[in-house]
Amino acid sequence: MVALGGNALLQRRERPDAVIQQHHIRAAAVALAPLAAEHQLILCHGNGPQIGLLALESDADQSLSVPYPLDALGAQTQGMIGYWLAQELRNAGVVQPVVTVITQTVVDADDPAFDVPVKFIGAVYGRADADRLAAERGWQIAADGAGWRRVVASPEPRRILEEAAIRRLLDDAGALVICGGGGGVPVVEDSAGRLTGVEAVVDKDLTAAAIAVSMHADRLLLLTDVPAVMRDFGTADATAIEFLDLTEAADLHLPAGSMGPKVEACARYTGATGHPSSIGALRDAAAVLSGAAGTTVLPGAGGRDPLTPGARS
Repeated sequence: MVALGGNALLQRRERPDAVIQQHHIRAAAVALAPLAAEHQLILCHGNGPQIGLLALESDADQSLSVPYPLDALGAQTQGMIGYWLAQELRNAGVVQPVVTVITQTVVDADDPAFDVPVKFIGAVYGRADADRLAAERGWQIAADGAGWRRVVASPEPRRILEEAAIRRLLDDAGALVICGGGGGVPVVEDSAGRLTGVEAVVDKDLTAAAIAVSMHADRLLLLTDVPAVMRDFGTADATAIEFLDLTEAADLHLPAGSMGPKVEACARYTGATGHPSSIGALRDAAAVLSGAAGTTVLPGAGGRDPLTPGARS
């Protein structure tokens, strides 16, 4: 199970033009193709900049009575990004079927996350522009590094509705499945089983961990634009963490908007399966998988998997 960070599509302060995103996706496909040649992959991706852009466009469209809701925009991003990924993976030499599944993620209607929105979506703004947009569009905003961004609720993923279909594609078709994009479209289910989309964004790394557990994946890789989880990040003493066991992972205090959810996702997967999970740079995908790069989360100090090196030089 591989989860691609937003850097696979768009880097900070880049224009969200299609050609720029396709350039990044092409590079991601080239990095992933060697893994697909040796392993069956399930692929998840972020959608923060894309859903933010669609929300802005929808909100500004005067032909609409009301803007499109976030759940519908999330489904649109799954289709668009899934199409780009499927095409570029094929162009990079992936020979097995590549299938994009529009994925719905069941969340609890009473999840406390709805009261405390923390999930960043969309572009980064200066404070004045962020305040203006918040006032105009009814957004909630929060600081993200040196800039400001819109924040929405990020409820816990409880269940993936398309789990059986994903399993069939993996087992019967031998497919490379793209699913859980943007964390999946968040929906709530009533007592009669009826589904309704909600205004939220599920964390894609937590959804990737849930899919990895349910699909009995042997590895979980969270690939981003940094080489590893850093201890004392942002200081002169910052150092890369090569290995973490579950106790050490729980003791880390990491930002909720960056590495925090990634380490939490790894801990959930590794705790549930006993298999290692890893965080690292997309360009180092093969080395991250082998344990030669990135940060590897292990079930315990003595529980290293045979594919994970015992040490690095």
